[in-house]
Order: sequence, then C-alpha cells, then structure tokens
Amino acid sequence: MKKVFNYGIDRLTVNIALDIARGNTKGVLNGKAKEKVLKSQSYVQEIVAKGDVVYGVNTGFGPLCTTIISEEDTSTLQHKILQSHSVGVGNIIPKETSKLMLITKAHALAQGFSGIALTTLERIIWHIDKDIVPTVPEKGSVGASGDLAPLSHLFLPLIGLGEVYTEDGSRAITSDVLSRLGMKSLQLGPKEGLALINGTQFILSHAVKVVERLAQALDTADVIGAMSLEGLMGSARPFEPELHQIRAYKGTQLVATRLREMLNGSEILESHVDCDRVQDPYSLRCMPQVHGASRNAWLHLKELVEVELNSVTDNPIILDAENAISGGNFHGQPLALPLDYAGVAAAEIGNIADRRCYMMIEGRFGLPKLLMKDVGLNSGFMIPQYTSAALVTENKTLCFPASADSVPTSLGQEDHVSMGSISGRKTLQIIDNLEQILAVELLYAAQALDFRRPLKSSPIIEGTHAYVRERVAHADEDRVLAYDIKAMHDIVKSGALVHLANEISKKEKIDLNGEYKQEFSF
Repeated sequence: MKKVFNYGIDRLTVNIALDIARGNTKGVLNGKAKEKVLKSQSYVQEIVAKGDVVYGVNTGFGPLCTTIISEEDTSTLQHKILQSHSVGVGNIIPKETSKLMLITKAHALAQGFSGIALTTLERIIWHIDKDIVPTVPEKGSVGASGDLAPLSHLFLPLIGLGEVYTEDGSRAITSDVLSRLGMKSLQLGPKEGLALINGTQFILSHAVKVVERLAQALDTADVIGAMSLEGLMGSARPFEPELHQIRAYKGTQLVATRLREMLNGSEILESHVDCDRVQDPYSLRCMPQVHGASRNAWLHLKELVEVELNSVTDNPIILDAENAISGGNFHGQPLALPLDYAGVAAAEIGNIADRRCYMMIEGRFGLPKLLMKDVGLNSGFMIPQYTSAALVTENKTLCFPASADSVPTSLGQEDHVSMGSISGRKTLQIIDNLEQILAVELLYAAQALDFRRPLKSSPIIEGTHAYVRERVAHADEDRVLAYDIKAMHDIVKSGALVHLANEISKKEKIDLNGEYKQEFSF
C-alpha cells in the first residue's frame, strides 16, 4: 500500500516530493485542506462582489495594476494571463521536473491563502495522479513575480491549451488528450490565473533535483577519493577525529569519518606507515576540508529548500475578505543565492578530483607514468585528464552567480529580480559535468589500485574496485577509452558505488556517517 501525503496539511520534504513524483507516495486532499481552499475562494468571491480593488483579482497585472477590471471580466482576465505569459523558449524540461512543479504548487495552493477553486486544485492533482504532465520550456523566467513564464506553460492545459507528456512519456496536444479521456477544460474564476503563475515552483523543482543529485555526487566523490588515495599510497592520518574536533565543521567531520572508516583495515596503507613521505599533496590530505565545505553548502541548500517546499509564494495573499496583502513572497532570492553557492560547491568537487587524476598519471609514488607500464607506443591514460580539465573549466564558467545580476522588467514595476531559474538550471549542468569528472577519476583510481597488488585494500574499497572491474578491465595497452569513461559514468550516475559502500559497511558493521547521518540525509 502506498504512503499518503496530505497536501496543505503535512510537511513536504525533498524525499516526499520525489516519492510523489515517482508514484511511491500518493498526494491527497483531505477534508481539512478542502475546507481551507473553499474558505479562501469564498473570500475572493466576496472581494469581487463588494468591488474592493485587489491586485490581480479585479486589476490588470504588473504595470497595469491601476487598471480596474469589471466584475464580468474578472474570469476572462485569468484566462488571458495564462496565454499572454506563456512565452518560454528553449528545450522542454524533464517530465519529472514538471511534475515536481505540479506537486509543489498543489501543496502551496492547498494551504488556503490563494483563492483557488477546489475544482482547479483537484484538476492539478488529477494531472499528477494520471501522470499527464504539462510540458514546460526551460528559459524565460527571471525568478521574481514568480516563475511566470514556466508556470503559465505548466497550467495552459487547465484551459485546454499547450502540450502534455502522456502516460507513456510521449508528447501530445492537450486538447487531443482531454478529448480522448472525456475531460473538459476549466473556466478559471477571479484571481485563479494569477495564483497559478505567481510562485517559485520552477526554481524550487530544480532545487529539489540539485539536493538529490548533489548528495549522491558528494557520497560518490568520497568513495572514489578514498580509492584514489589507496592507489597513490597516501596517508589516512589527516582523517583522525582529533584533528577535526578542533575545527569542528559538520561537513568536514562527516567526510573525515567516511574516509577513515572506508580505509580502515587496508594492507596498502599499513604497508608504508613508516615511509619517508611527510605529507601528501592537498588533493589527498585536504579531502575532509574541501569535500566537507561542499557538504556544508549542500546542507544549507537542503534546509532552505525544505522551508520553500512548505511556503506559499504567490501574490496577493488572501488572509480573509478584508485582508489581502500584496507582498513579495514570490521573489526567488532565498533560493537563488544558495543554488549559486551549491553550484560552486559542486564545481570544487570536480576541481579537486581532477587534481587527483593528474597526480595519478605523473609517475609518482610508485605508479607508472600515465598509468601504463609500456608507454611511448601507447599513450596510456594521458588524454582522459584532458577531458576532466575541460569539464573543470566549463564548470568554472558556469559558476558566475546568476543571482548577482538583475534586469528590471514589467516597465520597472519589477525592478529587482533574482534570476534564480538560471541558478537552478546551471547548477544541474555543473552536476552533469561533475559526474563525468568523477567517472574519469574512477577510471584512474581503479587502474592505479591494480598496481598495488598483491596488497589488498579495505573491505569497502576492495568491494567497489571489484564492482568496477566487472564492468571495465585493466588496460595494458591503448584502446578507445571513451567507452570506459561511459561505463564509469553509468556507475557514478546510478549511485551504485554509494549503494555498494553502504551495503558493505552494514555487513562489516562500519558506521560511515557517524553522528551527522540524519542531518546530511533527506
């Protein structure tokens, strides 16, 4: 039996939002939520009947806020706003991201501050439950006054316009799908169009994906970093708990614990405990500090995302028939800043991973130059590091904070905007590149570890290395390494290394995450 989530009542988390999007949890409207929605709608109807001037209910939008709309035209106004604001361009965002937009908007509307009709909210939930998800172009939002263009596209199907992903994932014209299913389009009432398109759900849904994907990349980077350290015969002393207790950042302590436990019991490390290497290079020695700083950035983003998941971000907010507040809850700055920060955090994980790659092909610490015994005729593993270097630099160019820019819109009425939609999209691009960089490091680390035989590593590193070797063989001569990188990327993107490391840690009774396990999960 599926878990149940009550829109507008229960607390939404990243994990629950993803579970609803993937069909593992069912979102419902219970009686209490319906009552709140109906009461809020009645307030709007009362405002219209009294003729009180309230922005977006009986006025135009943006710079047209002083243009009064007659009572008989208030419904037409809401229909027109969806049409006029549907100006998105570029590629269509993934279906799951669009579905997250529906889920997060449904939860916000169900809290009873938006004046939405119950039938409209129920239709949104119908789209979620039936997996008939509107298509949304990726570009066009400036991240203030809400994600106007993306949300307009998201809700065109309510009035019979636009396109949708059907149940099988193909795209179709909305009117054709509604006709096939015997459904009719809706007639929106006062304020409904504005309530639908004002909000941060485009930024928020991208942020949900960032939280999920960056968490997995960070866990994977720790595993691959530990394998690289073994291949380079580095030291685990810099991960001792006493060192990190006197500079007690949560992320640093978490990573130090993970590395220490993953490396515990390694014959490779024990074999050179009394060697004359005084200190390892920073990309090995400072993994807790660098990976840990990115962990802290992730934690900050997750905390703010879960505030936003349970917020109402449209405008105006309807408290009652006498109290409608035109405010700025739609402004995307609270998410734009941490999304940009998370992008830098992701890029830095790729940066330090590339440095470890370079170290492994230098011919240092007992490894053959270019990670192959017979080079000259063979180029060995020279060129994959070019790929990681290119991706590192691409990520640096993507790290310019979109939130540092603002272009006035709406004839100056919206004179400061967050550009948070760009922050969300480009942070996911950075994570795409990071996963490829980690794939290159994994290729190198597995090859380097082969040269340490017959010595064995710890149970976790031995297990993850064996998993890699089942899919990609050791290279004694040149071959098309793009295929190897692709195989490694599949491993990284799937989260298989993290899953395997966790399974081995349970079997070996190893605690990889220590006291911060709950805090750094979602």
